[in-house]
Amino acid sequence: MPAPATAYERVVYKNPSEYHYMKVCLEFQEHGVGLNAAQFKQLLVSALKDLFGEVGAALPVDVLTYEEKTLSAILRVSSSGLVKLWSSLTLLGSYKNKKCAFRVIQVSPFLLALSGNSRELELN
Repeated sequence: MPAPATAYERVVYKNPSEYHYMKVCLEFQEHGVGLNAAQFKQLLVSALKDLFGEVGAALPVDVLTYEEKTLSAILRVSSSGLVKLWSSLTLLGSYKNKKCAFRVIQVSPFLLALSGNSRELELN
């Protein structure tokens, strides 16, 4: 009697999270360039608008925290808009004719995951 055929089932997990959180840092080629929280938010909107037009500019992005000294922020975006935001930040190259780049440090569907970075973890 032949062995029973093994049944395989493919399971795909789609994250049901409504939002994704991004920890980002803005770096300028020149030192001494500063942005306040409103200018930072406007830069996000203009990056979306440059790549995706008015529809992109309408994507709801929340700046949850912003550190003016380090130009770093934690952003909240709907999961469906994550790729649009990420790609527009990646392709941004300047602000007021000064060369700059966004560095995406961490992305997670869980805000708590951004509170620590395993790459910077030091064990005693």
